[in-house]
Amino acid sequence: MVPTDDVRFPTDPARPALGSLSGDGSARSGLRVFVLAGSSRAGSVNRSLASLVARIVTEAGPDVDLAHLGDFAMPAYDGDTEAGHGPPPAAAALRDRIEAAQALVIASPEYNASVPGVVKNAIDWVSRFRPQPFKDKQTLLVSASPSMVGGNRGLWALRVPLEHLGARVYPDMFSLAGAHQAFTEDGRLADTGLAERLTETVDSFLALVEADTRYLCLQRRWYEFLGDRTDAPVTTRAQD
Repeated sequence: MVPTDDVRFPTDPARPALGSLSGDGSARSGLRVFVLAGSSRAGSVNRSLASLVARIVTEAGPDVDLAHLGDFAMPAYDGDTEAGHGPPPAAAALRDRIEAAQALVIASPEYNASVPGVVKNAIDWVSRFRPQPFKDKQTLLVSASPSMVGGNRGLWALRVPLEHLGARVYPDMFSLAGAHQAFTEDGRLADTGLAERLTETVDSFLALVEADTRYLCLQRRWYEFLGDRTDAPVTTRAQD
């Protein structure tokens, strides 16, 4: 008898229970994905993209928690403020939403070819909590912009602090160019090719999240260099 995947790769009893590997989305029930729009502007194309990603995730099976950065208004990070009063309540609320999910999706604008200050500020505040919630969090980055590059340069800048904090940022990113004309009235993408690519990107990301949640063998360790074979769960870095 050929052993099943559940025998060869046992699930972690401490992690969320998932459905059977049926291929119809039920295997992903029990997963939770936090989708965050990095803009609070009502007409933001990144809020539209975040909503569309949330819809695609829901159709694939997992539960979705959708929010935008305006839900977490916080002052500019200041060490004296932190020392005197601790992180603001909004930072704690954002930390809680990230911790409650197995995966994070950020739809971020691009400001001056980089990450918006409000997005970076939110990351800076949340990173001050212990345990630090970005560590080992499966993360997908998407962007939308009226420009021809779709905000992609901002995503490359956003990867830096997230990966420094230990987030497992998905290699593929999705950037929507000409976003002010890209959405249909029902919130989908008018271009069928782009719609298929976004769906494929999200679905592939969810497959990785499912595997990381389900299989003990994917609880990877981080090494400073290839010859490092420390028994510590993770080499000590800023991500701790």
